Amino acid sequence: MTQLEVAYRYHTPLREATMRALDNLREVYGVRRITFNEAERIVRVEFDASRFKEPVIANLLRRTGLDLGEQLVLA
Repeated sequence: MTQLEVAYRYHTPLREATMRALDNLREVYGVRRITFNEAERIVRVEFDASRFKEPVIANLLRRTGLDLGEQLVLA
C-alpha cells in the first residue's frame, strides 16, 4: 500500500450538503483522511495510490459538490 497526499484549493464556502457528502467519501476504501483549512480554502486528501490515481480523487471530490480549483504542490 502506497500512501499519497494531494491538496486542492476550493472556491466556494463549504455547505452542509457538501459536508455530508464528504463525510460519506471518508468511507470509500482507499481514502484514508480528508482535512480542511477553511481559512485558506484548502482540502487535503490522503489516499492509497495502489487503488486510486489523483484524477479519480479530484472527481470524487467534485461529485460531493466541492468547487475545486487548482491542485497545490506539496513540499
